[in-house]
Amino acid sequence: MFYKNKSYRTFYWFNAVLLALIALVCVLPLVHVWAVSFSSSAAANANIVTLWPIDFTTDAYLKTLANSNFGKSIIVTVQRTLLGTAIGMAITVASAYSLSKPANEFKGRTLYVWLFVFTMLFSGGLIPGYILIQKLHLMNTLWALLLPGFVSVWNMILMLNFYRALPKELEEAAFMDGAGYMRVLWSVYLPISLPAIATLSLFTMVGHWNAWFDGLIYMTQSERWPLATLLQSIIVGADFTRISLNPSDLVNISERTVKAAQIFISLLPIVAVYPFIQRYFVNGIVIGAIKE
Repeated sequence: MFYKNKSYRTFYWFNAVLLALIALVCVLPLVHVWAVSFSSSAAANANIVTLWPIDFTTDAYLKTLANSNFGKSIIVTVQRTLLGTAIGMAITVASAYSLSKPANEFKGRTLYVWLFVFTMLFSGGLIPGYILIQKLHLMNTLWALLLPGFVSVWNMILMLNFYRALPKELEEAAFMDGAGYMRVLWSVYLPISLPAIATLSLFTMVGHWNAWFDGLIYMTQSERWPLATLLQSIIVGADFTRISLNPSDLVNISERTVKAAQIFISLLPIVAVYPFIQRYFVNGIVIGAIKE
């Protein structure tokens, strides 16, 4: 019925074309980086590479994977992303479930919610945070990257509203069967909140994977830097000593092709994870949109 309406068809195709153009704007730079990473040094330095490699070569990737600094940074980032996402989502789900209860079930619930919201509006500041990490003797450790950002209050509020929108009868039926709060959370709420958890997990993973500033201030030893911090020092800070190019390497590869290879490799894990949670993403993207 709607497709027979001329104005609707016009609106539909306008949206389709607009979204296709936006998708191209997002994808084409990545394709260009991919093409540069597989191109020869001469082609990359001459700036003639567009969307397809010229004088195809994998030397930039071989040099990148042989770089010990790059390998160590990947290990740090993978550890940070896996631990940060798992522990962070566990805390987020547990706290959101508790705070979703009405005040007559959870005394002081409103006070706790406002305390969390307060931390979104006001933080301790960069210098106090640095001093705290230093006094706790966490400098140059993985926990310096994890502890300050274990819980995202914004994600917690989204999950809280998601749980409040669920029918109360589900929990009441479980209570009548003898279940407790932990059993209800594990057997009832978690299965039906997989779309929300998958969506927030993706956001959390991307946040940990792309974080670079905390690694720069909390890690005084460069071999403990996460991948994003290493790439920031190379690409933005122009610290080409991290690439470790020898004069003999410059025949086939250049700083530009190695940087492109490192950028493309850093994108692969997040891109690889997305297809597995895509079926949850569309439903999960509206979490917290409906409240009781």
